[in-house]
Amino acid sequence: MTPCSRRRFLQATVATAALPAFAAGGKATDWVTLGKSNVKVTRLAFGTGTMSGRTQRELGQDQFTRLVRHAYDSGIRFFETAESYGDMHRMLGIALKGIPRDSYRLMSKVTTREGVDPQSKIDELRKLAQTDYFDVMLLHYQHVATWVTDTARWQDGLLEAKSKQALIGHGASVHGLPALRQFPGNKWLEIAMIRVNHNGTKMDAEDYNTRGLGDVSEVVTTVKQVRKEGMGVISMKLCGEGAFTKREDRQAAMRHAFRQAGVDSVTVGYKNTAEVDEAIENLNMALA
Repeated sequence: MTPCSRRRFLQATVATAALPAFAAGGKATDWVTLGKSNVKVTRLAFGTGTMSGRTQRELGQDQFTRLVRHAYDSGIRFFETAESYGDMHRMLGIALKGIPRDSYRLMSKVTTREGVDPQSKIDELRKLAQTDYFDVMLLHYQHVATWVTDTARWQDGLLEAKSKQALIGHGASVHGLPALRQFPGNKWLEIAMIRVNHNGTKMDAEDYNTRGLGDVSEVVTTVKQVRKEGMGVISMKLCGEGAFTKREDRQAAMRHAFRQAGVDSVTVGYKNTAEVDEAIENLNMALA
């Protein structure tokens, strides 16, 4: 790890109060703090998990790299991927190669399998992504009410990796209300990744894999509660996993995430530069 990276890592371990998520006149590319983790990210993130990463993988490395560089040049400095997104750690590492590491933030999500050593897995992902550390590492796809006890070994593993400066902030991503209800009051969680949009498409319900609509009211209430507890909140499924084909729906979802739910940051998957430009414009309008 470079001296500059080490200094930023040590600075980021100091807990601070969460910054307000909504600031009238703010911008999509403004830096915000993810709660008590003190990790600073841009409000808008670059997601690599559309259809479990298939959309991004099918672009091919050259086109994907151009897309990542366009997002970076446009001010998006928060990039996220996951172990389950196929080849995306490697592709993202290539796309970001040569860019100063302390100029962007990198988030990964790890699958909490039995029989897998957390340290070895995190090291593997760091190597694939060509990075000394992840700014954020989440326990991916927690979808049962018992996830807190089921993943105890992985929770300890993330804390150990943190002590070794392999990651800075930690948390979990959630699917389904039974799992989501374990977020409030959880002392281990620093960062929560929660499905948020305005009409409940691909959002949390009693059945984590429901084909119907999720419970928007309960999700919003939970987002507000955990933010009061100092957690940073990143929203996903903003476009209903591609279901919102009309721009007005994508705009409504962005307004809802920041104005009603009050999230800190939102990740969106892109397949071309026009989608990047639109997401920036949509969020700027939502914050206006």
